[in-house]
Amino acid sequence: MYLYNLTLQRPTAITHAVHGAFSGTRQQEIVISRGNVLELLKPDVNTGKVHVAISVEIFGVVRSLMAFRLTGGNKDFVVVGSDSGRIVILEYNPQKNVFEKVHQETFGKSGCRRIVPGQYLAIDPKGRAVMIGAVEKQKLVYILNRDAQARLTISSPLEAHKSNTLVYHMVGVDIGFENPLFACLEIDYEEADNDPSGEAAMATKPSLTYYELDLGLNHVVRKYTEPLEEHANFLITVPGGNDGPSGVLICSENYITYKNVGDQPDIRCPIPRRRNDLDDPERGMILVCSASHRTKSMFFFLVQTEQGDIFKVTLETEEDMVTEIKMKYFDTVPVAISMCVLKTGFLFVASEFGNHFLYQIAHLGDDDDEPEFSSAMPLEEGETFFFAPRALKNLVLVDEIESLSPILSCHISDLANEDTPQLYTLCGRGPRSSLRVLRHGLEVSEMAVSELPGNPNAVWTVKRRADDEFDAYIIVSFVNATLVLSIGETVEEVTDSGFLGTTPTLSCSSLGDDALVQVYPDGIRHIRADKRVNEWKAPGKRTIIKCAVNQRQVVVALAGGELVYFEMDPTGQLNEYTERKEMSADVICMALATVPSGEQRSRFLAVGLSDSTVRIISLDPSDCLSPLSMQALPALPESLCIVEMGGAESEEGVGVAMGSLYLSIGLQNGVLLRTVLDNVSGDLSDTRTRYLGSRPVKLFSVKMQGAESVSN
Repeated sequence: MYLYNLTLQRPTAITHAVHGAFSGTRQQEIVISRGNVLELLKPDVNTGKVHVAISVEIFGVVRSLMAFRLTGGNKDFVVVGSDSGRIVILEYNPQKNVFEKVHQETFGKSGCRRIVPGQYLAIDPKGRAVMIGAVEKQKLVYILNRDAQARLTISSPLEAHKSNTLVYHMVGVDIGFENPLFACLEIDYEEADNDPSGEAAMATKPSLTYYELDLGLNHVVRKYTEPLEEHANFLITVPGGNDGPSGVLICSENYITYKNVGDQPDIRCPIPRRRNDLDDPERGMILVCSASHRTKSMFFFLVQTEQGDIFKVTLETEEDMVTEIKMKYFDTVPVAISMCVLKTGFLFVASEFGNHFLYQIAHLGDDDDEPEFSSAMPLEEGETFFFAPRALKNLVLVDEIESLSPILSCHISDLANEDTPQLYTLCGRGPRSSLRVLRHGLEVSEMAVSELPGNPNAVWTVKRRADDEFDAYIIVSFVNATLVLSIGETVEEVTDSGFLGTTPTLSCSSLGDDALVQVYPDGIRHIRADKRVNEWKAPGKRTIIKCAVNQRQVVVALAGGELVYFEMDPTGQLNEYTERKEMSADVICMALATVPSGEQRSRFLAVGLSDSTVRIISLDPSDCLSPLSMQALPALPESLCIVEMGGAESEEGVGVAMGSLYLSIGLQNGVLLRTVLDNVSGDLSDTRTRYLGSRPVKLFSVKMQGAESVSN
């Protein structure tokens, strides 16, 4: 029996990254694979932050990933090669925020096998065909087109197999609108396989092979094969047609070479090395990653060495013939598995080890004093150019995506005495290694940022009606004013909400089905659905210093420690309880639980006092405002929160089983206490402690998946 499984934390390493306009707009997006997860990232042009638009578990292994666009289209598709034995074409639907499967064609067995295609993908730059290849022997070509309804179509596979051949890399060659052409780095091992001495294996050289898709005859032919002098590891497509000279750049050990069919001579340029490098000078230097960028007037490539140095590569042409390769040191970033140059001026670096980065390209490196190396410069065979690495100059770091990959060692222990063990991990490699401490919890994603006119001291969100799906207002309290923002297509300030804007706000929440309540130092403001406002003013010159509010109850603490209790009657009116309660010390914080389903009120009020105690006060009409229990604290309380947890639906699915009440106490010395609050007697028991940090602990009640929880 084989079962699907999901991990609690998704992989953080990135294995592939491609960019394009997948939403069909001008916005540039990035599709990444994290082994068995596909994600769509949206870099914000204004803030530079990277947001995850969608993350999909595919229950397989992504072996290759490419983006393509049909000729004349305005939207990019994603081609996925996986261990499923199928080629899959996905389209991103921004309305539903899903990847929709456009085509899924089966061609072989499942699993990562060396003769089953899926390891390599190559796209014709004009979007007319895709080649999917295996490590050995098999290659398939699919023709891409449109039907009468302008929907993407895919043909039956055309074979381009060659026995006894290993493939290192493949790309689509840009030759305009002639027959699609694919270039492959191959090595034929037939002679080496039949030679027991091993001499043939040493003499075997890789070759560059071109495969042409004849659209008229509907078949694939091996057009041209040329042996290579050096062992190459990958190819880069050079723009062709009206945009450039066409051809490919071959990245091999110590050299980058330009090749093209026809009369074009080979142009070879040494890969520059670091001056006074600590690595073995006899060790060859290879390029591991590349990114290309082109506009209507120019194009260039960014290539990265295995030391992380990025070079800008340009080609000099005369009458469509390349005469010179120019390389210029650009910057040094972590070694990447993939790089993407976006049209919005960003460079996304999916690091091989450690965190991933988004950089702003501040300069193209044309006007600096960095030396430019050329294939036309005379050099003896085996010699190379030298450069001096430096800090970032052309790139500006704007965002960083956390990654634990690779975890080299892990130790699980409760060294911080937090009741829950922490994971101590050694991550990364070399100078970018790190020790990271992992704790159980949920992270928060930042969605938008707005500037405020001052330093706020509190913020709330409220709904107009209790059954509304979304909040209607954001209320921001300042030292001497309150700002009310309306939430719609945009967030903008409003003045007709009924809230008092000339005073700071202590609390703001929904009351009943369709009313709002604002508690401020001089009183309480009850705002009805028809905009009628009822106000209660604090007596004399006394002010409200603390308050606690739920759906039907309001409790305020006046200066000096006096508690005033209000409860909403069936008509929606907020009524004051006749008696008031004098506390023995100043009130520092208060908390009310939410009103249980089917009941009129919450029975308990928790009050934190300046004598380092927490007291439970009854709100039951039979003994209202009488003390029930008390707990001494090791430090002054900062905040309180009463939450019901552990409830579950009954078997009939009608009612909800009662959970336990928990009183969470945040102390000013950074300690969090959690105490069980008895539902009947109000007694406090089973206190548990956790140290959260050096700052005072502020607690808030939040809804998570429909259930109450505590946030700090």
